[in-house]
Amino acid sequence: MSEPALDAERDAVLAALRPVVDGVAATFGPVCEVVLHDYRRPERSVVAVAGSVTGRTVGGAMSEIGMRVLARGDEARDELNYVTRTADGILLKSSTMVLRDSTGAVFGALCVNLDVTAVDRAQSLLGALAGTAATSADPPATTFADDIDAVVDAIVDAHPLRRDRSWAALERAQRLELFRDLDGRGVFAVRRSVEQVAARLGISRASAYNYLSQARAAADPAADPAGGHA
Repeated sequence: MSEPALDAERDAVLAALRPVVDGVAATFGPVCEVVLHDYRRPERSVVAVAGSVTGRTVGGAMSEIGMRVLARGDEARDELNYVTRTADGILLKSSTMVLRDSTGAVFGALCVNLDVTAVDRAQSLLGALAGTAATSADPPATTFADDIDAVVDAIVDAHPLRRDRSWAALERAQRLELFRDLDGRGVFAVRRSVEQVAARLGISRASAYNYLSQARAAADPAADPAGGHA
């Protein structure tokens, strides 16, 4: 099938899912948000949204979860009932269901976010009253923003190798690990992201491209180190 025909097919799938977005959100009420993504345009992937749990709007960017799906390409799988939290502390139970065309290629996702903060607090209170409260690990924080630059910055800043350490303090192996991990999380699938990461790290654009090339070559010697995502 030609690319224009595939694009028409993908557009039809997205159009068919728009009523589903509204219907699911209406069923679960104000604690629910449903977001429809078109990954053909990562910087403005949100094509439909109902509910306002994370404050997403049409034309907004994908989150780091979407970047991770994008990085996995056609190997991506649905991620169901995972727990995360927003930067302002809202606890979410979420599901991300990938959308594929007739060739099996991933081109988007339907995401459902439920605000379960009140449920978690009630559970903690009941556990404390019953004397069975247990300490559990905090779920990871996820940045949800309409600006893709804010999402990229948040991923870079939250990386373990960046905490309390400057770029100059990192050894070469750690620098390569940082770029390899950012690449694996889909950061460099976004246009101009190499330049943005370079600015965030305080290094030159040429250095950033060099480290990315070396990181990709080390991960897969047979791959094209220049890539196509910068």
